[in-house]
Amino acid sequence: MRSEAIFIDIPGSSSYEEVWRLQKQFHKMRVKEILSDILLFTEHEHIYTIGKAGDERDLKISEELLKHLGVKVLKIDRGGKITYHGPGQIVGYPIFHLEKMKIDIHTYLRRIEEVIILTLSDFGIKGQRKNGLTGVWVGDEKIASIGIKVSQWVTMHGFALNVNTDLRYFDFIFPCGLKDVSMTSMKKLLGREVDMSEVKKSLKEKFETVFSLKFVQSCLEIFEKKMEIF
Repeated sequence: MRSEAIFIDIPGSSSYEEVWRLQKQFHKMRVKEILSDILLFTEHEHIYTIGKAGDERDLKISEELLKHLGVKVLKIDRGGKITYHGPGQIVGYPIFHLEKMKIDIHTYLRRIEEVIILTLSDFGIKGQRKNGLTGVWVGDEKIASIGIKVSQWVTMHGFALNVNTDLRYFDFIFPCGLKDVSMTSMKKLLGREVDMSEVKKSLKEKFETVFSLKFVQSCLEIFEKKMEIF
């Protein structure tokens, strides 16, 4: 039997800090069981985020050049090292209660990878895992990164799938702290611009299948009003 969950797609390009604030509020509400599980999709403005295992040494460029490029750098509370977020990339934030789902963190990570692999397959791309590494690859190139936080058995942060991403921004970092990794995108592999809405639709369907969920489309403004009260 599928559990009912909430799906929210933030239109346009969003501020990382604002969406992080939303995640924290949703996390509190999920822990208290005020809300059911939530899946949030967005595209971020240009930013490099550094997880708890990372530091500035994974940045290859100066602060002056960062300002010139208009890219922020932010230390955050997820696992992992440095990654890039920006336009043309689908970022997904599941706020899932793992204890209620009866799965552990390892299983959760493998299921997210499975969601992405199945989605890529819909577009004729063969995604795969790499032993000992979290994320999804196509051949020797990485197409999706995963970095999470779990507190009181409820997840935060999530995955980033390169759809039409400008891959040049990855040239200025060691993605996920890996010195020899090359990044790729669906656009690069298919040789054409990919419809973001179609990829989101596939990802949403795969989340329903892999996690046994049934999403209800929700209006973000309603939740912001609820959070003001909360």
